[in-house]
Amino acid sequence: MSLSFDLYWSFRSPYSYMVTGRLVALERDYEVACNVRPVYPLAVRTPEFFEQQDPLWVRYFMVDVFREAAFLGLPFRWPRPDPVKLDLATRTYPKAQPYIHRLTRLGALAAERGRGLAYLDEVSRVIWSGAVDDWPQGDHLDRAAERAGLDPADLNAAVETDADRLHGLIEDNQAAQRVAGHYGVPTIAFNGEPFFGQDRFDQFKWRLRQRGLQAR
Repeated sequence: MSLSFDLYWSFRSPYSYMVTGRLVALERDYEVACNVRPVYPLAVRTPEFFEQQDPLWVRYFMVDVFREAAFLGLPFRWPRPDPVKLDLATRTYPKAQPYIHRLTRLGALAAERGRGLAYLDEVSRVIWSGAVDDWPQGDHLDRAAERAGLDPADLNAAVETDADRLHGLIEDNQAAQRVAGHYGVPTIAFNGEPFFGQDRFDQFKWRLRQRGLQAR
């Protein structure tokens, strides 16, 4: 029996990066399909979310992401540059975001072309592993697209000509994510049940097994 799930995922989320390799292995080894549904990060969708947080939230987060990456054995460094631009003078997120909008639309295109999870995996490694400085420059993203089995020229052309449609698709994903039961990333939605956070992967796999997950 083939199973499927929706994955709500952001290029700005270190926890999204941390879960992706396990999802790639899951889809490779078992009869299950990942429906990739990229979303914009909260810093773009609802920047006031961060303004309302206790200062301890950010302090704990910055400890936890490095600890969790080390626990999982994943290379990790905060991206250079950050996929979301922050106005350092005002500590606010400007509406003009040269990186995250394009990245998210590229992810939506990759999903439409049937290589969504592979693309998320390759690009998130470029952004978050610490192996690449100035990841938006040069051909880093193009080579990641090729490793994911995609034509970078096709993606680059389509992301420009189809920007409005892709933006609408991403907004639809965000609305569907809330219907599924959460707003944060990564969120996996399976059989009417949300699993929020990379640390819920084992619970998600347990639920899949209850529903008849089979090895390939």
